[in-house]
Parts: sequence; structure tokens; C-alpha cells
Amino acid sequence: MQGNIKDFLPLVRKPSRYIGGEVNSVKKDLSKVRLTFALAFPDAYEVGMSHLGLQILYQILNAREDIACERVYAPWADMEALLRDKGLRLSTLESSIPLSNLDILGFSLQYELSYTNILQMMDLGGVPFFSRDRKDGDPFVVGGGPSAFNPEPVSEFFDFFLLGDGEEAVLEIADAVIVGKEKGWKRGEVLEKFSSIPGVYVPSFFEPLYYEDGTIMEITPLKPGYDKITKRTVPDINALPLPTRPVIPYMETIHDRVSVEIARGCTRGCRFCQAGSIYRPVRERTPANILKIVETALKNTGYDEVSLLSLSTGDYTLIEELITGLMSRVERDRVAVSLPSLRVGTLSLRLANEIKKVRKTGFTLAPEAGSERLRQLINKGIKEEDLFAAAFDVFSLGWKLMKLYFMIGLPTETDEDISEIARLAECVRAIGKRASGKSPQINVSVASFIPKPYTPFQWEPQISLEECARRQGVLRAKLGSLNLGFKWHDPKMSSLEGVFARGDRRLSGVILNAFKKGCRFDGWSERFSFDAWKAAFAEEGVEMDFYTARKRPHDEVFPWDHLNPGVTKEFLLKEMKAALDLARTPDCKVDRCSNCGVCDHKIIKNVTVDDDGSLEKVMYGSAPEPETLRLRLRFSKTGELKYLSHLELVNTIVRAIKRADLPLKYSQGFHPLPKVSFSSTLPVGIESLEEYMDIELLKDGNVSAPGALERLNKVLPDGLKVLGAEAFSLKVSLPSAILTEYFMDLKDCPLGLNIDSERIEGIVRDFLNKDSLKIRVDKGEEKAAKEIDIRAAVEALSVHGEGTLKLVLKKAEGSTARPHDILAALLDIPRQYASLIPVVKTSASFDRIRA
Repeated sequence: MQGNIKDFLPLVRKPSRYIGGEVNSVKKDLSKVRLTFALAFPDAYEVGMSHLGLQILYQILNAREDIACERVYAPWADMEALLRDKGLRLSTLESSIPLSNLDILGFSLQYELSYTNILQMMDLGGVPFFSRDRKDGDPFVVGGGPSAFNPEPVSEFFDFFLLGDGEEAVLEIADAVIVGKEKGWKRGEVLEKFSSIPGVYVPSFFEPLYYEDGTIMEITPLKPGYDKITKRTVPDINALPLPTRPVIPYMETIHDRVSVEIARGCTRGCRFCQAGSIYRPVRERTPANILKIVETALKNTGYDEVSLLSLSTGDYTLIEELITGLMSRVERDRVAVSLPSLRVGTLSLRLANEIKKVRKTGFTLAPEAGSERLRQLINKGIKEEDLFAAAFDVFSLGWKLMKLYFMIGLPTETDEDISEIARLAECVRAIGKRASGKSPQINVSVASFIPKPYTPFQWEPQISLEECARRQGVLRAKLGSLNLGFKWHDPKMSSLEGVFARGDRRLSGVILNAFKKGCRFDGWSERFSFDAWKAAFAEEGVEMDFYTARKRPHDEVFPWDHLNPGVTKEFLLKEMKAALDLARTPDCKVDRCSNCGVCDHKIIKNVTVDDDGSLEKVMYGSAPEPETLRLRLRFSKTGELKYLSHLELVNTIVRAIKRADLPLKYSQGFHPLPKVSFSSTLPVGIESLEEYMDIELLKDGNVSAPGALERLNKVLPDGLKVLGAEAFSLKVSLPSAILTEYFMDLKDCPLGLNIDSERIEGIVRDFLNKDSLKIRVDKGEEKAAKEIDIRAAVEALSVHGEGTLKLVLKKAEGSTARPHDILAALLDIPRQYASLIPVVKTSASFDRIRA
């Protein structure tokens, strides 16, 4: 953030979203780089930080000394309001570069319902909405990701898009801008250069023409020789740099773990799946490279979980050998391994048995459709017995919960198909009871099918909003009668997503209109306003049903026909006919070529791996657990890390302990936890020069209190520092402070309180003369406000120099007073304004703290 916006972070929820400075983040001297590039994710920080693609590009770009790659995320509503109120621009996390001052602003387009957030970020960052309005010196705005394969609804907001793999192309894009800057090229000349980079689509070089009925007549190329853009494909992902230093967020994110891409692409041929079409062919990462990424990334992060990612992780050629070899290396360090995208039929008993060794992470299986007929229609290729066998294995190994994922609204679906979902779920529960002796919890999760570009169903209509709600009601009633869990996706969101999935350029006005009506974070149910969207469509004269409800003729020109993912339209039409015939198309990775059009069978082809010997199981002796060493650490928490919550602080320190290679001791039981404890919970927004915590380590001959202090300080982020370490008896518990001392700096408050010293002394004197002063204190969104006596909590209060108060709080029963609560009462100002006054905890007194 720029200027002094960080002074106002106490006014927003989850301030750790905005502080930056995370471990493994990169901040460069901007005077020594030739290009500034921001990776922008149009959603909340905790969503964007979970995205592996941005982490990979961040490391690749920052590996170049002449490029400063930074990050920016969509600010939540409270931060947006704060930026507008203070007249400040949205800026990057690392160096506070306003978005308008960047060379390149790159958006990740993962989800159609993030489009208004793109406009929010541009608006807050001072970037003109439309490409045509940007001048020389404005940033080039690029989009990439799955939605870039039909970017037409937002194409007028972007200068260009990258289709396909970005690891190599992103450097070519950066070099084009560097050359353009240094040679003084005009904006149009740089766009011309972009168009020569394979995989880059410049929308202004094409013009769509429409029939009177709204369908597209043709898409006219405006640049000779630039008439179709083929996606960029990295032939072998093993040739790419290994992403081993992901940025570690302070706050808990959606996927808070080491993520490793073990394969790219999928050739299973599920007919509803856009990703299966646009990311072909399959390219597997070698076992040696996977193990190297895991080993190095765990050392660089301190995470306790590894997630193996691909579109179908269970289809990795050596998946059983990989899991066995990997678990033998990480099990003793209490690192869990998760496979988030397991396909029914690829989960074996051996695989499940390996995964459960450290922690029983959740199991999700995706039959996709309830009936055998619909599974044949979508080419899913699984039978009931496959699902039942997988369920039996999972429950027999101790899992107590399973999530089953289905879709409703598939072509030709009937109510009988929907009823089959409930029957399948009931059968799975019965199998769980037979396998474990107890009825497991079964949650059925249902999404609405949305026809997507480049799939055999791209010609099909999407079921209406009303019909989707009706079918959900049918399923809800059946599952309810069976006492099975049910989660569903909002049909209104699905309807809007369907519009943009197959939309054209005429939707840009609707998106801008909706943005002006306040639409943001449309993928979040609590922020979504369908009424605002309906009004925007009506005002722009655009019918939603035109994009969702029509069955397209086979010869219709689509808005994305000039963009080529490799899969041909002829293949997709053939697959549509095969779907209606319930015919199976085999997986070309293990069977014959399906002639989809992607591979040239020379450079672009399926890449599978052989056992290279690196997966040999590592065997450790069964030595008894070493004795325990308990250390009491005294540490400080200063600077912007004062905005960490207690849970965020705990996670940050535990990961640092693991990065320092200190052998943490864990609890026993189903979910082992590290043996750490803290003397107190410091309120968010307060710095501290004296905090205490205990950690329990396993003695291995190399661990000592001074050594632990030194090793920890080498890996802790700025703002955390261990000031002392002392060995303690296991019998001496960590006490709570009896007295806690704070200093409160009134003169540095960004509000500009301007309270003279005489008045401050009078306020203090009046307060100390009171026998009691009760106030109501808000304890957070999920807790009721409580009444506390703040006078009873204060041991001492005095003026300490000009504009500074010294406060000593004593331990009290029940709810404790916080310094900012007392300041609000003393100065008779709202609690939120009091939170802006800098407070430092300087010391704590204990009845016993030393051995």
C-alpha cells in the first residue's frame, strides 16, 4: 500500500491481508530494475495466495535481476472504502507501487464471477478501464488462465491475453516491454510486438460482426497474417525451473500447504470438462523432480502438508510408488500428503493406507452423475462397483466422513437420474457402516452444470434458473428423508457464470454497469447481488437467456472461434454425437489416439514417466523417541507484524521452527499438534517487546537453548525476534502475567488528536479518582458484547513524557480490558478511532517465569 494507509489497518478486518513482507516474498531496489510487473488476483488475498500458478510465475519473473515482480489482490469492501476515503491508490504489497505506475499488470482469470473485481482493482489503482483509453506510459494489462480461452466479455478492458502455459511466454512478454521502453516505442508498436509472441491474443486486432438476431456473423482479423491464436504449450514441464520457494502467507488461506504439480493436462475425455480440453496433452513430472520440489519447499516453508496437484492426480503413471516413496520420507516429520483430485477408480487400498499414516485428510470422490447412463454420456468411465470399492477401502481404514461431488443439469438428465444421486449416497453410507461398524457422515455436494467453450456440450443449453432450483429441491427432499448432508451451488450464480462462459464483447457494458452498481466479489454468497446484475442487463438491453438458454446450431460462429486450444471443432462435434450414443472414448494416454487435434506427435505429445529409481522407499529404524527438551523463549513482535492475530502468530512461529530444522515434539492421537504454548494472547494492532512461549523439542545432541535462538532468528520474518531462550523443566508450566506494562503514543495517532498535556493529566487524574468505570466491550463478530470494569483492571496510569501515557494492567477474573478499550473510554472517542493510537507492550511481570 502507498502513503500511510498501513496506519489505518486497525479499521479493517483481517489486516494481515495487506501488510506484505511474508517469508519468501521478494522486494527489489526499483532503481536497479528495467521492468515492474504486478501479478494481480481479482479475489481476496486468502484465495489468491492459494493459487499455484501465480506462485510459479512470481518465482520465474523474480529470478531475473532486471525484473521486479510484485503482487496485488482485490481489497475487501472495508479496505476499498478506506482507500477511497483517504484518496489513496491500490498498490502492490512488496514496494507499494500504485497500479497506474506499473509497466505490466497481469490478471489471473480463474473464474467468471471475478470480473467486477478486475474493474475494482483498475479503478482503485488509477488504471483506465478500457484498453482504447490507455496512453503511452500506462501499464499494459494482460490476462491469463482458463477464462482467457473465452475472454470476449472482458476483452475491451485488456490490452492482450496469454492462452496456455505461461512460464516461458511471460518472460518474452516482459522482454517486449523492456525493448519498447528502451527504444521509445509507441503503445501500438508494443502491441504489434506482442502479437508476434506465440499464444498472445490482442483483441483490438479483431472485430466481431453480428447478425440482427445477435449471433456472430464473423470475426474479422484486422492485422494481416494474424487470424487465429494457438495456445502456448510447454512440451515438457520437467524442463521448467522447479518452484521451491512459495511465498508463505501469515493468514490462513484456502490451501495452506506446499502444492506440487505432478502432471499437467488430462486426456480422460470427460465431456463436461473444459480443463480437460484446454490443457491437453498430459505432461507428467518425473518422480525425481517431484521429490526435489517437496523436499526443498518443505525446508523453505515449514508447512506440515503437501498437496499433489493435477487434473486427475490418481492417473499419474506411478502414483502408488510416488505416494509410498514420498510418505517414507516425510512421515516421521509429521507431514501429511493430500490428493485433492482423486478420481473414482484410481483410489487403491495401498494408496489410502499410505495417506492415512500421518493424518486422515478429507476424502472427496467425484462420481459426477448419479446414474450409469449419465456417466456414460459424459464419458466418466466409472461404475457403481468402483465407487463402492473405493468407499469400503476408505472407511475400513478409519475415515469417518466422505464428500461426494455431483452435477445436476447435464444434457438429457431426468428426475430419475437425480434420484440415483440419493440412492448412491445411501449405498455409500451403508458400505461405510459395514466397513467400520459405525455409520459415517456422507455429504453430497452438487454443482449446476454449465456448458463451457471447447467442450462437446458447448452447443447445449443450460437449464434455467427455475428448473435448476426445482431439481435441487427434488434432491434436497430425497437426501433429507435419508438424513444425508446436502450442499449446493446458488443457481443464480451458476446462471450468471453461464452467461459469461459463452459470452461476447457486448457484455463489457453489463460488467461495467454492474460494477458501478456496487457489484464486487460475486463468487461470495454474502456479497452477491443478483438484483443488481439483473438491473445492469436490463439497462444495457442484453438478455441473459440469449447466452444460456439457446441450443446452438452446429454451424454457429462462436465468440472464441479465432482462439485455438488445439482441440478441433470437428472432434468436439464427434464427441457430442458419441455422448448421445452413450459411446466411450478411450484415454489416449493408455489407449489409441482419439485424434482431438492437440498433438503433432513430435514436439507436442503426451509425456509419461518411468520409474527412475528415485522412489525407493526410505527405511528408518524404530529407535525410541529421544528425551524432551523444553525451551522458554522471550520474543518481540513489532512493526507490521503487530497486525497478526494470535493464530497467525502461532502458525508463523511453528513454521519458522520447522524451517530452522528444530525437532518439534508432537502430541499423540488422531490429529497430532506441535507442543507449543504461549503465556498470553496479544490483541491485534499492539506491538510487544516482551512475549513468552514454551516449545518442546526432541533432544538429538545438536539442540541447545543458545543454538535454537540463533537458528530461529535466521528464519523468522522481520518483526519477530527471539530475545532469549532458556531450558526449563517439563513440570514448570508457563504462567500468565500478573502485571502488564504498555506505552500509548497519543501524538503519533493519524487522527491528529491534538490533546494538550494539561488536559491529558486531567483525564488521567479523573480516571484514577474513580472507584469504578464500566464499559461494554465488543468481543468480535461471533461473540456478544460484555460489560467490564476497566478501572478495576488498571494498576497504574500516568503521563510519561509529552503525549505519551504509561498504563499497567493487572490480571483479572473474567473478561480482560484491552489498552484500546481504555483509551476509547479515557478520551471519549469511538473504539475504532482509539485503535489507531500506537500502543507498545513493554514488559510483563510474573509470579514465576524463570526456572
